[in-house]
Amino acid sequence: MDIALPVLGGLGLFLYGMNIMGVGLQKAAGERLKRLIEILTNNRLMGVLVGTIVTMIIQSSSATTVMVIGFVNAGLMTLHQAVGVIFGANIGTTVTAQLIAFNLTDFAPLAVAAGVGTWLVASKKRTKSIAEILIGFGILFIGMDMMGSGLKPLADNPVFTNIMIRLEDPFLGILVGLGLTTILQSSSASIGLLQALASQRLININIAFPILFGDNIGTTTTALISSIGANKTAKRAAVLHFLFNLIGTIIFVTILKNPIQYLVLKISPYDIKRQIANAHTLFNLINVVIQLPFSNLLVKAAMKIVPGDVEEVTEAGLKFLDSRIIETPSIALGQATKEVLRMGKIVADNLKTATNAFLNKDEKLTQEVFNQEKIINRLESDIVEYLVELSNAPLTEAQHAQVSILINVINDIERVGDHADNIAELAQTAIDDELDFSEDAIGDFKVISSKGQEVFIKSLEALKDADLDKARDVLKIEEEIDALEKEYREGHIQRLNKHLCLPSSGAVFLDLLSNFERVSDHSSNIALYVLDELKN
Repeated sequence: MDIALPVLGGLGLFLYGMNIMGVGLQKAAGERLKRLIEILTNNRLMGVLVGTIVTMIIQSSSATTVMVIGFVNAGLMTLHQAVGVIFGANIGTTVTAQLIAFNLTDFAPLAVAAGVGTWLVASKKRTKSIAEILIGFGILFIGMDMMGSGLKPLADNPVFTNIMIRLEDPFLGILVGLGLTTILQSSSASIGLLQALASQRLININIAFPILFGDNIGTTTTALISSIGANKTAKRAAVLHFLFNLIGTIIFVTILKNPIQYLVLKISPYDIKRQIANAHTLFNLINVVIQLPFSNLLVKAAMKIVPGDVEEVTEAGLKFLDSRIIETPSIALGQATKEVLRMGKIVADNLKTATNAFLNKDEKLTQEVFNQEKIINRLESDIVEYLVELSNAPLTEAQHAQVSILINVINDIERVGDHADNIAELAQTAIDDELDFSEDAIGDFKVISSKGQEVFIKSLEALKDADLDKARDVLKIEEEIDALEKEYREGHIQRLNKHLCLPSSGAVFLDLLSNFERVSDHSSNIALYVLDELKN
């Protein structure tokens, strides 16, 4: 227990500190992290760079790869784009080991104290995020120190010494590394544990090398597990990650082990912690250099292992959202906005279909509107559920406010969908009862329906582009529609009084006017959310 408690406690602090530091880095990066993903192209070198930077920020190659699987599953990233990001994630994860190799344990309590003090007195969100980075940094090194102190008594334990000697066998060492990383679900944590052993002179580079190789294979298990339930392309991305690290391990064990070990010893002859960090970095860098030119072959191999056609994302399903992306909240928030806008586009199309159903007295179009309304209701439920889950992730205050705005926007979009459904029902009534409308009534309907569609589409554009001018235009058009609704209502009542229209037709027409006026009200709500958000 004298060994187990400090080692487990230290490991827990290490993981917790790494998590706090990653969250702080994500908050500090904010929109920059979102823009990093958006610049992705088919240029694999750019993908490698993006994967490296994102992993350095979120402090976990597993989290990056799981996020990539989420993007691939949502159809936002192709398998060819995923290759570069996955390769880059392996490079980015080596930064933690390099950081640990610095002997900064003495400064850890100071970092925690400075971080907590800053966090308590700071008013700016960015300053608080930087404070969280400091706190996480300090806790990480305190955890490392606890692990090292707990492992120290093992130096005099002959059983442990015999076990360590056996681990010089490459196959056994790889299995230990694979198992350790699979259990901890973090290659950084397992390599941190190796460095803790090294700090007490309990292992040498001969023992560490094969365990390092196993760590790199073990880190792929998180993505493989995450791909369960995903589409075939996402499964292929997870398999590709596994193949990349497996092939790299085979190359290093059979060909490059001795040259790289010689280089590592040459660079840091007396510092085993630094040797482990450098070996980890060189493994991943050289692995990328060797395999990147042959990445097309890796893609083909993954497609052979996971055969079959890729399932298409249906209109009823979520296109831009995947729970795996919540690992990086700032990116998940951007994707949620895209999904809300996609739902808005479906509603806008349904509003147009409902209008045409009335003008053309087309029963097929009314049925199409009713069917689409079911899809819209399902999308609303799924998106809100996702946003609620996202709201529990580590978000900044501004991001929490954006989540609240999106939930409100979804409600307004869904209500516009309900009005489209109402208009289709009125069209169906006109068809069933063979109602006729005067030319003036049809002319008025065309004007207000056109304005109603215009104001809703413009509100979505204002949301998409964060455009203050478009939001103000929405408010102006909403006022015009209010005036038109009043004018057309009075004009229609006059026609009814002159017996130019039947009462049954008149009731339907007035309900149509009312529905488009309500569409403009909900569009105005969306515009006001945009104006309020940009003013704050």
